[in-house]
Amino acid sequence: MGITSAIMIISGIGIIAAIILVLAAKFMHVEEDERIGKIVECLPGANCGACGYAGCADYAKAIVEADAPLNLCIPGGADAAAGAAKVMGKVAGATAAMKAVVACQGFDCNTNKKYEYQGVTTCAAASKMFAGPSACAFGCVGFGDCVAACKFDALQIVNGVALVNMEKCTGCGACTKACPKSIIHMIPDDVNPVVLCQNTDKGAQTRKVCSTGCIGCMKCTKFCPTNAISVSNNLAVIDQDLCIACMQCADECPVNAIQLPNLRLYK
Repeated sequence: MGITSAIMIISGIGIIAAIILVLAAKFMHVEEDERIGKIVECLPGANCGACGYAGCADYAKAIVEADAPLNLCIPGGADAAAGAAKVMGKVAGATAAMKAVVACQGFDCNTNKKYEYQGVTTCAAASKMFAGPSACAFGCVGFGDCVAACKFDALQIVNGVALVNMEKCTGCGACTKACPKSIIHMIPDDVNPVVLCQNTDKGAQTRKVCSTGCIGCMKCTKFCPTNAISVSNNLAVIDQDLCIACMQCADECPVNAIQLPNLRLYK
């Protein structure tokens, strides 16, 4: 059999396979519910995964085909929920606006380094080597894994610590998943004062590694008029349901570990 015959046979097989695929696509095609596309148009298109689905299209499909809640899109907020509700002919539930806050003030001026890190410059990699280069084993590593994960340009490393721009933050939560120290928390947009520290060492040890770390002195608990603050494992914790934002705790904190998150907005 010559080369020409072989080429003709291969070409014939290719043509037959192509015809089979075209016919299969035609007869096995499943029409997509047009509501899915309309809901996708209502979503921000960030594909951040905050809703729990792989992306906006998957979430829209889940709304139509699996009766998923209409208010899971945090970046889209109430507008996205209302748009999806209109398409589905339903009433959207309440959507709580959330923001990210970094519970650390270990800036270069507040803490020291225990060694000079020279490896892969990611927080995930550095934190595996003696908990990172910072003297505080609980603090921000500062290599920007959260910055890379944020699709809204809402984070920036400032003097060794990640800061959140509250005006840009959509509350998608991607930064919380990227942080190997778990020091980024999602809080209500109208949240009261928060403790910007995660260090659970005893006060004397905390003082050695950071000048603004919570030392568990309990002074804040004594001045809180609503008993909204407790100290657990050497770290102050604020019950946001009881807090009235009187700011007495922040005024009395000897290390300035308690602040309003929106005061940490960078420009």
